Amino acid sequence: MKGYIVLENGDVFTGEMAGQQREVYGEAVFFTGMTGYQEVVTDPSYRGQIVVFTYPLIGNYGMQDYTDQSNEWQPKAIIVGECSPVGHHHLSYSSLTDVADQNDVPILTGVDTRAIVKTIRSEGAMGAVITTNPDVVDWSNYSSIESVSYVPDVSTKSIEQYDGGSLHIGLYDFGHKNAMVKELSAFGAKVTVLPYDTPFDTVKSMQFDGVLFSNGPGDPKQLLEHLDTYKQVAIHHPTFAICLGHQLMALAFGADTKKLKFGHRGANQPVIDLQTGKVDMTAQNHGFVVDEQSIDQSSLVVTHENVNDQSIEGLKHHELPIMTVQYHPEASPGPKDSHPLFHRFFQMIQTEKEVTLYA
Repeated sequence: MKGYIVLENGDVFTGEMAGQQREVYGEAVFFTGMTGYQEVVTDPSYRGQIVVFTYPLIGNYGMQDYTDQSNEWQPKAIIVGECSPVGHHHLSYSSLTDVADQNDVPILTGVDTRAIVKTIRSEGAMGAVITTNPDVVDWSNYSSIESVSYVPDVSTKSIEQYDGGSLHIGLYDFGHKNAMVKELSAFGAKVTVLPYDTPFDTVKSMQFDGVLFSNGPGDPKQLLEHLDTYKQVAIHHPTFAICLGHQLMALAFGADTKKLKFGHRGANQPVIDLQTGKVDMTAQNHGFVVDEQSIDQSSLVVTHENVNDQSIEGLKHHELPIMTVQYHPEASPGPKDSHPLFHRFFQMIQTEKEVTLYA
């Protein structure tokens, strides 16, 4: 059956509906990676979005066990040029289309994805509707994409614990990816996943050696009411913050954030470490960044920068053991370019333990 994506600016693009045939609304964004579609559709940072894949053939290696980044599909729909009906890989257990159907997520195929991406790059990310009848779309039925907060949907509802060694890491969950727990566990840490609204007294009572603030969907300013808590947690623990967590740390310590025109979403974003001069190829998924004009009024210093547009990709506190990055070091781009960041985090924890021991 014919399907359509109707953009908020009035543009309509035609394709074919695969699987579910229902109307959905979300923010239209694009992902530039050649692979990684399974990680994308299960990444909580894509909650509520309609993801346009720029690579022309998606689904060719099927779906594989142990690759999901959460227990459910997160986008409202996905848009592809061509979707392979079969997964041509010896580890594939099902096709992309079959699993999308099981998760009630429409796929629109045969679309001019290049034209959609050019529109988004020109006019910015915007609301969009997937439908089988573009003539009856009623925009009054949908809330503004800026007004919806998805963090409460994707954050854990209760404290979860993963066994490990002697170090104990608290993971503030704004929509964390499974790979984050795996990376922390690989260093021998016990990991406790915390709901996004966990109060400071609860965190303090658990005596963490360090805290990781995770990625998540949407505008960090939708969580302003919790900033004081996050700041207190970071002041009292060695802290590593990723993506949305990075933006929240910036807000908590006096900087500001702003929305990018069309965001960074892909596995090929070059980022320079200003401390070492080394450039990493990074995986990214965000629509907001820290405003570079606001750094001077904060207690933070820039450590990483995007080579393409010079946007801020990393921060550290002037005095406290707090480090942040905008990108995803756990996503294995490069494939291991950013892995040393976890080493830095655990070295920072060890240094703080030694300082406390000899204080």
